Amino acid sequence: MDDACKMTAEKVTDELLLEAMDKNLKGHKHYMSRQTKPSEKNLRHKIDFRVTHYAGDVTYCIMGFLDKNKDTLFQDFKRLLYNSKDPNIKEMWPEGAQHISEITKRPPTAGTLFKNSMQALVQNLQSKEPHYVRCIKPNEIKSATAFDDERVRHQVSYLGLVENVRVRRAGFAYRQRYDRFLKRYKMISQFTWPNFRSGTDKDAVRVIMDEKKFTDDVKYGKTKIFIRSPKTLFALENARNELIPGIVTLIQKTWRGYVARQQYKKMKALLTMIKCYRQKKLREYICALENKFRRVKTMKDYGKSIVWPAPPRSLLNSAKMLRSIYNRWRSYMILNRIPRSEWPQMKLKISAASALINKRIEYGLSRKWEGNYLSTHMENPSYTVFNEAVNNLRNTKHFSQVMFSSYVTKFNKFNKVAERVMLVTDQHIFKLDCEKFRNMKEGVAISDLTGLSVSPGRDQLIVLHCPGGNDLVVSLHSPKQEDRVGECVGVLCNKYYQLKNTDLPVRVSKTIACSLGGKQKMINIKVSAAEQQPTFKKEGNSIAYLLPSTLSIMENGNNHNNHLKM
Repeated sequence: MDDACKMTAEKVTDELLLEAMDKNLKGHKHYMSRQTKPSEKNLRHKIDFRVTHYAGDVTYCIMGFLDKNKDTLFQDFKRLLYNSKDPNIKEMWPEGAQHISEITKRPPTAGTLFKNSMQALVQNLQSKEPHYVRCIKPNEIKSATAFDDERVRHQVSYLGLVENVRVRRAGFAYRQRYDRFLKRYKMISQFTWPNFRSGTDKDAVRVIMDEKKFTDDVKYGKTKIFIRSPKTLFALENARNELIPGIVTLIQKTWRGYVARQQYKKMKALLTMIKCYRQKKLREYICALENKFRRVKTMKDYGKSIVWPAPPRSLLNSAKMLRSIYNRWRSYMILNRIPRSEWPQMKLKISAASALINKRIEYGLSRKWEGNYLSTHMENPSYTVFNEAVNNLRNTKHFSQVMFSSYVTKFNKFNKVAERVMLVTDQHIFKLDCEKFRNMKEGVAISDLTGLSVSPGRDQLIVLHCPGGNDLVVSLHSPKQEDRVGECVGVLCNKYYQLKNTDLPVRVSKTIACSLGGKQKMINIKVSAAEQQPTFKKEGNSIAYLLPSTLSIMENGNNHNNHLKM
């Protein structure tokens, strides 16, 4: 072909080249054309020829062979490109560096270049130890899913793979370095797992093969182990595959344990930080309290006017407890100045103040509360008869103490006014007649009361709301012109709380609602110049509580800032 390329195109054509190849290669077993083998109908006359390669038959078309084989890039064109100002183009054409006066040969053809390249490759392979990689082409359509059995079988046959396998199986087919073999199979022996510390990798491999009784099927080289039978290798792989799931589980367990421990350490560190921060806030809060309450014992109000610092969120319950402790201490300091004998009276005054403070003008806190006023001659000339009647009543009703007694003006469901005695014990409220102090009716249990109603002025009106729609409407007598409504309210509220552990409702209003005989009525407080003592009077469907004008003048004179409007 190179000789044909040297001639002119008029003398040699592609058809003449094919005829020359047919003549010279007619007897070659790897070459055929339509002229050398007319039975090959798929080869075209004077156009196609076929070369039988080791990997398969390849059909070539002769058309254009001569043109493709020639190198038409002459020296003057290479010299032109070499003289370009672009350094990249100049570097691509080093042949253009030859001077124009130098004599150059014809450029080598493509066939010559390929031949020289193959010779250099063979020479290079002969100087090295080649390792052949045999690639099998599964199909001709470049598909990842198609597999041509005939095509693969042909390649296997021409590549000599079967003979290679037979040769390898005749000797020690499997070989592996000791370190890699040990890393892959060390788990199948208890003496090499997880690490072998009694010698070299070769000693460890020998221990594995001796334990599995494969000594006769292996040979030990300097750096590699050689295994003859595939059964030995398969036995090693099966033993390894049986242990791999357990090892994977062990690795997963170990890793998850490590992750959990790290997470636990982080959480523990975080809890420590939170604990230290809370302790810091606690110290700051305690120090602030200490600074504010340092001299609280010397203060007149024992620290009641001190503004407490805002506690941290985590100390809200503790702050409430500290306030409770402080309140109990402050109460103790206040009560410590009061004689122990006056403590029962103080409790009653506290109950009255809780119900009436800022609601009623006066409720007798500044005076001493006697409670059982009718038991002495100061207000009751017949006190001996009264005491005897109370003792008889105590034996009948089984109460232990009289908490409050007073003459009262009572208004009943028949719209009548009557003078009575109201007796409050530790269990009941009784109505007695004013002469012999006999019990008029069954007493009302204090625990059955539904509420109390009083006015905001200095009058002595008090309504005890009872179940059954029949309230007790009375006006307390006060010979010394002192307020006793507060004392009565304190006694009833205190005993009610002791009996039921809840507060008795107390309503303070200028207009008081009550129920008499199951009918709702309103009590209106009025001033009457004709009356000398407070009394009641029916006015249509309501009740008028009439006060003498002297009481109204006393209220206006004693309290300039709080006027009771009637």
